[in-house]
Amino acid sequence: MRVAVLSDTHAPRRWRSCPPRVAAHLRGADLILHAGDVCVPSVLDELAVFAPVHVVKGNNDGPDVVAPETLQLELDGLRVAMIHDSGPATGRAARMRHRFPWAELVVFGHSHIPMDLKAEGLRLFNPGSPTDRRRQPHGTMGLLLVEDGALVEARIVPVT
Repeated sequence: MRVAVLSDTHAPRRWRSCPPRVAAHLRGADLILHAGDVCVPSVLDELAVFAPVHVVKGNNDGPDVVAPETLQLELDGLRVAMIHDSGPATGRAARMRHRFPWAELVVFGHSHIPMDLKAEGLRLFNPGSPTDRRRQPHGTMGLLLVEDGALVEARIVPVT
């Protein structure tokens, strides 16, 4: 299962339409995870053209973005939790392990800082932002490869 991971697209201010380099990675994805701050629901409609989308609500998402605060799902047997804001970096892994005790992977956003970290018996994955890189050298997104309940590959790819 090929999974594309996005967060913090911040439309329409930052995302006017799907950037071509993002679209190139979405083509062929089996599923898209969006870790919040889509800001307008039309982004989800645009992403759904490529693959089914799972999204959590971000702090900048208004009432018209219908999404839960957290999400728990299984991807080909891999137990995944999603949340927009995982809180401060200090204690994050322990906090996510406590909040999602059954999860093997926690996908989050909010900071716009890409991260792929193993700690506390889980994988923490933040794809960064494809449109608002803040202090990062590039806008980024994530790509996951899941096979038979295992996360075979996790990559953060530059898209700007």
